[in-house]
Order: sequence, then C-alpha cells, then structure tokens
Amino acid sequence: MPPLILASESPRRAELLRQLGYEFKVVPSGTPEIHHGELTAQEIAQINAYRKARTVGKKYPDALVIGADTLVFLDRILFGKPKSLEGAYEMLEQLQGKAHTVVTAICLLHLRSHKQRIFAENTIVTFRPLDAVKIRRYLTKVNPLDKAGAYAIQEEGDLLVEGISGSYTNVVGLPMERLRAELSSWGVPVEPWNPGFSAILAEKARTQSTRPGYRSGR
Repeated sequence: MPPLILASESPRRAELLRQLGYEFKVVPSGTPEIHHGELTAQEIAQINAYRKARTVGKKYPDALVIGADTLVFLDRILFGKPKSLEGAYEMLEQLQGKAHTVVTAICLLHLRSHKQRIFAENTIVTFRPLDAVKIRRYLTKVNPLDKAGAYAIQEEGDLLVEGISGSYTNVVGLPMERLRAELSSWGVPVEPWNPGFSAILAEKARTQSTRPGYRSGR
C-alpha cells in the first residue's frame, strides 16, 4: 500500500479521515484557490482539489494524496471565505431562510503511476430565517473567516441550519460515504463507516469550539 497523505490543514477533515482506521500524514498544500466567474462551483472545487493534490504529489510521488475543496453556492452566487466579520454577516444574511448547496470535490492522486480520480458531492443545506440579532449571536460564537459561506455546520450549526439533504460530512469537508468507497476501490483497507459519527463529531466540535485558541475550517 502506498502511504496516504491528506493535502489539507483542516482538523475536521483529518478527524473524519481518521475514522476510516488508516494511518495518514497531513501535508497542507498551501496552493492558492481559484475562483473563476465562468466556471460552475463544482468545476472550481474540482480544479482546486486537483491543484492541491498535485502540489503535494510532486513532493511525495509515491504517496496516494487526497486533495479537497469545499464551496458554498446559492443560485449561481459563490460564497467563499469572508475577508471580514462584516463580509461574514452579509453572507449569512443572504443565505438566511433559503436552501443553498455545499459542494466538496475530492482528488485522489498517485503521481508515480499517473493515476488519479476526481469526484464531487453536493449537499443541500436549508437555513433558518435569521434576523440581525441571531446572525450576530452566531458570529460571536464562531470564527467565520476560514470557512466557506461564513459558517461551519459542526460549530453551533443548530443556530443556523434547519435541515440538510445529503451527506452531513460533505458539509464538514469530506463526503465520507463516497470517499470510503473510492479508497476501497484503490485497495485501501478501511473500516466500515459509522453514520452515527456525524452526530458525535458535531457534539465534539461544539465542546472544542469553546476552548481558547481553537481553530477549525473546511
């Protein structure tokens, strides 16, 4: 088996991947993300995931590298990471009371054998109606600046989210059901995925997010 590398600095992605029972190394790619107005959110996420995986793969050509990118979009409006708290407020104001889509793209890359697989999963997330007080309350509890769409479902998500259709872990940053199947097809031995882990993850994140200096992101 080739060594497995996660090309992401997200602690949530690492924690999700750890549930598959396979040892891996975390090597953040540091690759700038592109946002091209003429491409769909799914196309942008797939390109970003590939760029991240390839950057790390060049350094570790014998490893199986996992690159990932998560984006939030409503209609054709793309919501990336806000640059300020006011920008985060504006994003949540636009998303409130509506259903939006979260897309996570994954690139599996083994550069030595020139083998790769790129795929993406979509989850529909419906927000509660939110007024200014509720939005400000959320922003006092969670750092939105490193999160696409200015929120993380695993951090105080019940303040914002009314419901989801699709994979919960896809919204966190890795579509675990699909990823497990894809890794298995590459011969990676993985443990059966426990669907109840989504609830455990959400509760653990709510506890951790109250600790000083805690950082999370997709």
